[in-house]
Amino acid sequence: MDANLWVSGVVYGLSMGSIFFLLAAGLSLCFGLMRIISLDQLLYYSLGAYVAYQVNVATGLTWPAMVCGALAAGALSWVVERWVFDRIYAREITFTMITSFGILVAGVGAIKYVWGLVPRPMGIPVEAQVALLGVNVPVYRIIVIGVALAVYGLIQWVLNRTIVGTAIRAAVEDVDQVEGLGVDVYRLFTGTFVGAGMLSGLAGALHGPLVMVDPQMGLEVVPFVFMVVIIGGLGSLKGTLVSAFLVGQVVSLGSLIYAPLAQMAPFAAMLLILLWKPTGLYGSALLRR
Repeated sequence: MDANLWVSGVVYGLSMGSIFFLLAAGLSLCFGLMRIISLDQLLYYSLGAYVAYQVNVATGLTWPAMVCGALAAGALSWVVERWVFDRIYAREITFTMITSFGILVAGVGAIKYVWGLVPRPMGIPVEAQVALLGVNVPVYRIIVIGVALAVYGLIQWVLNRTIVGTAIRAAVEDVDQVEGLGVDVYRLFTGTFVGAGMLSGLAGALHGPLVMVDPQMGLEVVPFVFMVVIIGGLGSLKGTLVSAFLVGQVVSLGSLIYAPLAQMAPFAAMLLILLWKPTGLYGSALLRR
């Protein structure tokens, strides 16, 4: 196979994995701290894409539109956390998962009502290409990869170098002891949830120029996001990054080898990894709450 296709495939896989990481990071953070499976993050992903599209159409500015998409997703996640999740944190994990899925489905219906069913194209902010190993690749995909790595570095800095991050890490280990020290853990929950929502909105805004903005786009990535979280290990941010790039490469390179592999290979990879390590690449046993 042509080497040019392989280079393009790797870059495509890394950019796809970057989107998966931004989406799955929110789920991983929510599970790690609050022990909830927040499927509604996929709603914030769709909302971020649509708000970015709408602002881009109205102003012609793409980068500010993406910021607006992330902020709108964060605002909606704050409303959902305050009005829904704040009341059910103590419930079983299956209850919160079903509730979040209901929010996702209802939100997709609202998006269809506001924007309709027709997919919308969003302009690419950077149309230039750059030579990489003699192959021209889109600069925008390189930027997407850089944003994902920057977000990973920022989250790690917050978790390991700030007082808030220390409180979050301690709450992951034992929320009762942290609460006994006088820390308002529910404020940590709110901040983490809103941050996760903004990451999901950013993922949608960044992905918009690479695909058609579609009401179903959140539902379409559910299997891949679940695979990323499961392969990396529930609650592990490092595992989420590694598995996101792994899944992105499996989808991208698999489609070059044999098109049906793009859908089948990630599931096979997940099965093999779980047979080798049931908790995922960087996962650990469920921590006590």
